[in-house]
Amino acid sequence: MHKLVRITTVPLSLEKLLEGQLTYMNKFYEVTAISADKERLEKLGNSIGVKTFPVTLTRAITPIQDIKSLFRLYMYLKNEKPLIVHTHTPKAGVVGMLAAKLAGVPIRIHTVAGLPLMETTGAKRKLLDWVEKLTYTCAVRIYPNSFKLKSIINELGFAKESKLKVLGNGSSNGIDTKYFDPSRYSLKFKSSLRKNLGISLDDFVYIFVGRLVREKGINELVAAFSKLQEEVENISLILVGPLEQELDPLNATTIEIINKHPKIITTGFQADVRSYFAISNALTFPSYREGFPNVVMQANAMSLPAIVSNINGCNEIIQNDVNGLIIKVKDEVALKEAMKKLLENPKLCWKLTQNTRPLIQANFEREQFWKILLKEYKELEGLHKHV
Repeated sequence: MHKLVRITTVPLSLEKLLEGQLTYMNKFYEVTAISADKERLEKLGNSIGVKTFPVTLTRAITPIQDIKSLFRLYMYLKNEKPLIVHTHTPKAGVVGMLAAKLAGVPIRIHTVAGLPLMETTGAKRKLLDWVEKLTYTCAVRIYPNSFKLKSIINELGFAKESKLKVLGNGSSNGIDTKYFDPSRYSLKFKSSLRKNLGISLDDFVYIFVGRLVREKGINELVAAFSKLQEEVENISLILVGPLEQELDPLNATTIEIINKHPKIITTGFQADVRSYFAISNALTFPSYREGFPNVVMQANAMSLPAIVSNINGCNEIIQNDVNGLIIKVKDEVALKEAMKKLLENPKLCWKLTQNTRPLIQANFEREQFWKILLKEYKELEGLHKHV
């Protein structure tokens, strides 16, 4: 059986963003998962039945550590001789693709799930541009996980058109709609959870799921919600996710409002977000940049309409006035108006809600995505045999 190596910067990406995918591929290849955090990686490997190999990878710019990691990975790949190396996330991408190229791995694939450099300027932007180009040069195939992302990469001149391909309708892993299913949650359960969180049964609940950082639009969301709540009492906002003040901090005012506002509920990181979706009425996701956001697919699968920014990924899942509302990026006023629109138009909200789940099932079902990716691997195998 041929060897397939999958690399991410941190194990959380393997656990969440690629959930179920490695186990599926293990039926067809001998899969090894590579990431940082030896203990967590080994735990994951044992639970999903795949081999693991730890390499210290960081999300920050750490040249000396990165060179050490590159050498360790190169030696591993040289010895193991896998047929395919498939990387995700920027740091794993550049280290993984360069090591695979140097080790002579024939099929080198990188998935692009967003470009952090889009929110960067100056010398750092130039460095990130160079890193991205290096990653794509070393890869034989690049999978942007949205059509708009593909065109952005093309416009920036990072890779030849022939190397770029979007799988299916987009995404890095699709979504399991049997798992994200609102019918799993009874009225009794939902009432109880709302009560435990101090949310009135009459409240219209907005939810955000993700890292609580500037580039996710949290400053705008908190400001828009607090202003709307001054006009309408019976609304609440649930923020599900970790606060990351080191890399991309929120404004001090935003933090203060989050801490003091009686109608804003924070839960911290949650391994399972479904119950929070189940007690909510709409997703608010005013992010500045995305690849192909799982959260938006999850919310729609849980029958929640979504208010999203007009950015790639979001505007490929959400159709305006069909399964959600699309607003201008970084626009607090537009966000507030969209939130108000759903609140004050029950007929519209109901119409959007009815369209959410069927559209996700038709376009982004997880197992269908796995089959598309497997077909891609097999086609690349066939091309390799004829080289």
